[in-house]
Amino acid sequence: MRVLRFLGPKKYWPRRGHISFALTEGYIIFLFTTIFATDFGNILTQTGLVARGVLLLLLLFSIISWAMILQKLGLFGRIRRESDQFLRIFRATRGVANPQALATAGSPFSSVYAAGYRELQSQVGTAPGNPHPPKLKSLSAVTVSMQLAAADEVRRVEKGMSWLATTGSVTPFIGLFGTVWGIIDAFSGLGSAGAASLRAVAPGIAEALVTTAAGLFAAIPAVIFYNHFLQKIRDLAQRLDTFALEVTAQVEKTFD
Repeated sequence: MRVLRFLGPKKYWPRRGHISFALTEGYIIFLFTTIFATDFGNILTQTGLVARGVLLLLLLFSIISWAMILQKLGLFGRIRRESDQFLRIFRATRGVANPQALATAGSPFSSVYAAGYRELQSQVGTAPGNPHPPKLKSLSAVTVSMQLAAADEVRRVEKGMSWLATTGSVTPFIGLFGTVWGIIDAFSGLGSAGAASLRAVAPGIAEALVTTAAGLFAAIPAVIFYNHFLQKIRDLAQRLDTFALEVTAQVEKTFD
């Protein structure tokens, strides 16, 4: 379906998290089917002022969440491509002083390597090219500098995750508030009319339930992608720590 094209070709999808993407596909199909099958203009004209405010608030949550989701999808795709390129160059030209790897900027791995290399240079100067390099003053300082750089990269990637978590946890309750308010309004109108029948109260309850559906529409993709991105961030953090240990081992071997 063309509706699913915005996710990109399948070959660019992450290797993990296929269940998350499959659930999202089902959600998107359901969402667009519902949009085209429902007269939302008629619903909005029949709902009260509070329900309209709730629907607009949920729409705002949903728009920002989808913007964040698409931005994160692009970010993780770029990180994957740049990291693969950097690691390929780094491991093809092994050595502590790796100018080709330093020239490959943009990847979190390159930032970690650059931080360690700067600390190494501050301790030994041009020692890596010297046939008789001096002793390294502090190997732990090189390791710590890379660990700090890795933590900074993880924090940078984590930006926006709190919004997805908030959307996934709060929007169902906002929708439920709109539903409860609508039901109260429906029964209040029923009491004023003095007619106690299902036909009299059903339209008001049906309109009130729209806000619950809208809350779920906003929450479902936020929860799916929050868990998907959280797993990607954990994998990235683990890989950065492993890479820092790899560079540390090379430094120790060079200056042993």
